[in-house]
Amino acid sequence: MQVLTPFLFAWLLSGAKAVIRTPLEAFRPSGELHVKRPDKLPLLPHRKTSAPPKGGLKVLYQTGVSEEDLPMCRARQVCSKVDLYDSSQPWIERKCRCLGHRPCSSNLSPDDNHTLADKTTLYKTCEPVRRLPKCRYFKDAAWTLYSLPDSNATQQIVNCHCPKMSVTYLLKKLPYTTPSGEQGNQYQFACSPLSRLRCSRKEPCKLFSVRRRHEQIDEVNASTVCQCPRDHTCPRHHTEPGVLAGVTYAAEDIRTYHGYCMPEPPPDVYRFVGDKD
Repeated sequence: MQVLTPFLFAWLLSGAKAVIRTPLEAFRPSGELHVKRPDKLPLLPHRKTSAPPKGGLKVLYQTGVSEEDLPMCRARQVCSKVDLYDSSQPWIERKCRCLGHRPCSSNLSPDDNHTLADKTTLYKTCEPVRRLPKCRYFKDAAWTLYSLPDSNATQQIVNCHCPKMSVTYLLKKLPYTTPSGEQGNQYQFACSPLSRLRCSRKEPCKLFSVRRRHEQIDEVNASTVCQCPRDHTCPRHHTEPGVLAGVTYAAEDIRTYHGYCMPEPPPDVYRFVGDKD
């Protein structure tokens, strides 16, 4: 698993205009791994992770407030992003409309032949993903994310699909000029195998980047750094025990968190908040 160097992370921040938010996918908080785990971590109640969805699937629109406000999709463009980070409140962001009045899948399953799965996010495409070639680790750009300064939106173009049991990481950031002459950025993401490295005693096992959207939804990118030792677990959510706050990037409205390996508690400790005796 690869993470950004401190220089590259600072470069991302300095290259973003005040009116154009850097896509959250481009944030891999690093340069913070020197932060040592404290001797004692706060013991917080375990959050409920298997609750049913609250009121169904919430639908957001990248531009406008309805399907009619969305642009038409380009070839191999992601038409919807399904966020499953919080199992009790999944949500979908509509990006564009498929040509020919074809519907863009909103299936919560990755098995619809229109889905590229990356961690807790499902990227839906208008075209069947079986037609895409398989990416080579560390070499091919699985997809390219364009920032659109004209509309303060993003456009994600898929080039290939990652092998099974892999994740994406930021390969490079490049400037580009839009047809209207505006300057934007493109972010290329490559595939990496899941990390098999064991965590040292005071090393974070997971890094979280969190942005609070105006729809009152947390958009989260979680990156696994290493694997916890036996009888220990890594937090899955940035509000779980074993997670400490990191750096806040006010200009980007992003907060970072470090997750540390925690001993597995006895079965009777797993009680959900709000459960009655």
